Amino acid sequence: MNDFRLPLGDGAKAVVDWLTTSAEGLFSVIKLILNGAFESLNFVLAEPPFWAIIIVLAAAAWLAKGWKLAVGTIIGLLIIVGVDQWEAAMNTLALVLVASIIALALAIPLGILAARNDTASKVIRPILDFLQTMPAFVYLIPALMFFSVGAVPGIVATIVFALAPGVRLTELGIRGVDSEVVEAGYAFGSTPGRILRQIQLPLAMPSIMAGVNQVIMLSLSMVVIAGMVGAGGLGGEVVKALNRIDVGLGFEAGVSVVILAMILDRTTGALGTRTKKRKPAAAAVVAKAEPETAAPVAA
Repeated sequence: MNDFRLPLGDGAKAVVDWLTTSAEGLFSVIKLILNGAFESLNFVLAEPPFWAIIIVLAAAAWLAKGWKLAVGTIIGLLIIVGVDQWEAAMNTLALVLVASIIALALAIPLGILAARNDTASKVIRPILDFLQTMPAFVYLIPALMFFSVGAVPGIVATIVFALAPGVRLTELGIRGVDSEVVEAGYAFGSTPGRILRQIQLPLAMPSIMAGVNQVIMLSLSMVVIAGMVGAGGLGGEVVKALNRIDVGLGFEAGVSVVILAMILDRTTGALGTRTKKRKPAAAAVVAKAEPETAAPVAA
């Protein structure tokens, strides 16, 4: 065998060790913030009676798509209650929402930056490729070293894993806006910021909403992995069933994950469809971007 070996692992270990010792205070603050957000949202979802949360989620589904999705949401959530997985499901929903909100707060600005700056796009794309292809379990190793066991390392790993599609679809949506519409906005004297807010973002919203949907779905796919580091919820139930070789518990927790995924997917997908249907015409967007100020042409 060749004695030569690239010290990639040693380098990664050295970086993580250095961060663990030199940035301990920063990680403590991050852990405090993430844990506080998770515990607060989990309290809001888990403490009220289950029927109250079902009514709220069904109302959101009805507003998003209509009564059929609302009825399906009610039936699905009642199944979760019936298999005694309600508290675990709300724990999982809180983790997914916190991770998704933070991932989107990072992804959308990065997508805008990549769409408006070719150099930034060339730098960001290989990083996203790396994040998407790296096995999700690998993210748990430094997360555990930085934040110990609990919900926080699961949230951090979920954020990193789910970030990429939000960036890619935001960039794709903005770059896909008709260049003639953008040029018309500049011709009316609009600033780049106003063109972004009133032309590019409205027209790119269907693609951005598709990114929101994918971020949420990828966050849910990390539920079981997060459960392995003490995040609890349905992932913790699946891990418990695996350790006990309990087929019944595993099936019930798995079905509960599927129900949550279907509700979130249909609701966010419906919001994206509604956004697409309301997509403004190019002339209307340009008119909104800048009032007509041109002087009348002399006869």
